[in-house]
Amino acid sequence: MGVELSRVPPSLRERNRTLVVDVLREQGGVTQADLTRLTGLSRATISTLVAELRIRGLVLEQPAAEPVRQGGRPPNQLALAPSAGNAVGIDFGHSHVRVAVADLAHRILSEREEALAVDTDPLGSLDLAADLVRDAMRSAGVSAGSVIGVGVGVPGPVDHRTGRVGSTSILAGWLGIRAADEIERRLDLPAVVDNDANIGALAEASWGAARGLRHVAYIKASSGIGAGLVLGGRLHRGANGTVGEIGHDIVDEAGPFCRCGNRGCLEAVAGGVAVTELLSRSRHEPLTMQQVLDLAEEGDLACRRALAEVGRQIGAAAARLCNLVNPERVVVGGLLARAGDLLLDPMRESVRRFGVDSATAGVQIVPSEFGERAGVFGALALVLREGSPLFGDRLRASLQGQPA
Repeated sequence: MGVELSRVPPSLRERNRTLVVDVLREQGGVTQADLTRLTGLSRATISTLVAELRIRGLVLEQPAAEPVRQGGRPPNQLALAPSAGNAVGIDFGHSHVRVAVADLAHRILSEREEALAVDTDPLGSLDLAADLVRDAMRSAGVSAGSVIGVGVGVPGPVDHRTGRVGSTSILAGWLGIRAADEIERRLDLPAVVDNDANIGALAEASWGAARGLRHVAYIKASSGIGAGLVLGGRLHRGANGTVGEIGHDIVDEAGPFCRCGNRGCLEAVAGGVAVTELLSRSRHEPLTMQQVLDLAEEGDLACRRALAEVGRQIGAAAARLCNLVNPERVVVGGLLARAGDLLLDPMRESVRRFGVDSATAGVQIVPSEFGERAGVFGALALVLREGSPLFGDRLRASLQGQPA
């Protein structure tokens, strides 16, 4: 027998309803049984709340994406309706800006990308990002009034207490800039900002190669190298947002100078810029990272050896990371991850060699499911998984029968 909502105190009813909607916002499509398990509410309460939300047009029932393995009809899934709202993600790489628009059922509606020297032109990068967002929203038919928030990722440390980009040596041109505030000013939408490796970890733990796991390390290996951590099911930011800067571990005190001011950092030895510079000198011609990857795939011995050495170096750093935080899985993303097992096999070897047995015995080293799109998907996850004050406003308005 279902629970009559009129007999439930309004404050408790609203709290339960918000809990159900928050789970749907975080998870995307789930079955009613999943919803019962994830909320801790009774099946009768879930049935009543779902019925109300469906009448209000906030929740839709749809076929499951995958059939059940045992055969038979798969259970239908519940998801937030497209009219419930939209989220926007912005990913600033060292050399690109990428944006995406999604609905609250976690479906990507539109994406845009453009090359840009992000490190040296922060204001121009922010202007371009805002233009790309407007274009993507127009393409998807999404109005500003339906957007509950904008997630922003930048390739440098972010002080999560203030929102400021916080390093004089990493992304120095952005020092002190409040990227979320700048995006809010340009788009008139609420925004939240985080480090690119952090949001990559959030994307993979939410929907990708580490979905369902609670202890995950994500290593982004591109122009630079950094790590993001999901520990206990939550993004781990540390005291002031500077977590996972493994690219600035010293691996050779007499090595090349790094942009951070030290010598022999992992990034200065094994980052994408270091690899292309080394191989360009040996070949007496400028090479891009994509060209290095293509040549390696074609069998070029120097490129293959360079990528294998990069894998060994990053693997040693991954072993240290495993010794410290003991993740269930290490996901490798970024441009260098396109090398596949040419990079990952030496990484796995280094983790076995340098890691403590109890910390690394069960660890899997796997490629990102999203590749270079992990950043923009993670920016969306900042909004979809961590919430937005506008979403609560839209939910209350919808339940009261008012325009959102």
